[in-house]
Amino acid sequence: MLTAETRDAVRAATLRPRADELYDAYLFDLDGTIYLGDQLLPGAADLLAELRRRSLPVRFVSNNPTRSPEAYVTKLRGLGLEAELEEVTNTVVAMVRWLEREHPDAVVFPIAERPLVDALLAAGFEVSDDASRVDVVIASYDRTLTYAKLQVAFDALWMHQRAILVTTNPDPYCPLPGGRGEPDAAAVVAAIEASTGVTLTKNVGKPDAAMVHAALAGLDVSLSRCVMVGDRLPTDIRMATDVGMASAMVLTGDSTRAEAEALPAELQPDLLLERVDHLLPGAVTR
Repeated sequence: MLTAETRDAVRAATLRPRADELYDAYLFDLDGTIYLGDQLLPGAADLLAELRRRSLPVRFVSNNPTRSPEAYVTKLRGLGLEAELEEVTNTVVAMVRWLEREHPDAVVFPIAERPLVDALLAAGFEVSDDASRVDVVIASYDRTLTYAKLQVAFDALWMHQRAILVTTNPDPYCPLPGGRGEPDAAAVVAAIEASTGVTLTKNVGKPDAAMVHAALAGLDVSLSRCVMVGDRLPTDIRMATDVGMASAMVLTGDSTRAEAEALPAELQPDLLLERVDHLLPGAVTR
């Protein structure tokens, strides 16, 4: 995590930008930052077009594992935005890469929707509901959740005591347009932990650094010269703080100005933006 002195220096620099002061790479959350539901948010298209005009790397990161990266590319292009597959990292990507690095031979049981299951199979992992063979139980945002899935997880973790419990993301709920929401992966984790007494071993989604490293793979950039732009304090902004990136919170999504300003100084975003294109030098407001 950044020291208070370092964060003060970052804030002093980013709140008074000059025309030539830009970051070396830009990471964007999607829902609530670039779009809301199926509507592009004001300023998003202009901002992204300007960053691409300047040949600055753009990466999109999402905690939602119910879409494949390909689906995100299709959605972004459908909204009129330029997007390439290598620019999109969500918790499907982060989970597969973490497993490949930490548990390459694991037999996995995902409580998840098809995008994650398909990605695991494509990466060569054995997916099994035989609890006696499962090494890793993956709790995810799963709208196809059944009691039978919980039973396999319970047996693998409690009865056989051989598996570890990991999750794609720590979000308690997924916000929906119109002020609605639905239970997210944290609800599945809580059910499993409550019934088994097992504690979660790993989260690979924001705010974990696994998301940053997955998103920036292949880019030769320093974290201190990157900025994370998002709408949620516990995930987007906390991740930036923990890895030493600058952070910009847009007020078009989940978290509010009052919530941000109530945090200790070292946890506050470096920038508060009424709209995402205020990130451009000369348009920054706080």
